[in-house]
Amino acid sequence: QVQFVESGGGSVQAGGSLRLSCATSDRAFSNWAMGWFRQAPGKEREFVAAITRSGSNVYYTDSVKARFTISRDNAKNTVYLQMDRLKPQDTAEYFCAAYEAPSDILLSLYPIDYEFWGQGTQVTVSS
Repeated sequence: QVQFVESGGGSVQAGGSLRLSCATSDRAFSNWAMGWFRQAPGKEREFVAAITRSGSNVYYTDSVKARFTISRDNAKNTVYLQMDRLKPQDTAEYFCAAYEAPSDILLSLYPIDYEFWGQGTQVTVSS
């Protein structure tokens, strides 16, 4: 059973920053493409960002481009989401997710592709 420990969530004012972390002890981490998703109350889970196994390629949903940065440190088995210039509409529970990618060119925007999920961390942005 793969387990992730998510941290870094909290409450900030609009325009502030937070850095989410998602760590695992599983040494297969470097074989996984990673993603961040979020879910606001009453809404479906939505894609935020994804990164390939080595970190060579990333992808963002349009609403967070130029504000959020996804990165990973395979030596630490950790993926990060740096969130800057936060807006109230970024308020949600944030989840990291992973799937075993056969190639370093692959990443996915779709929750159904991901095999393993973190427990979620709450981000609240006030205006």
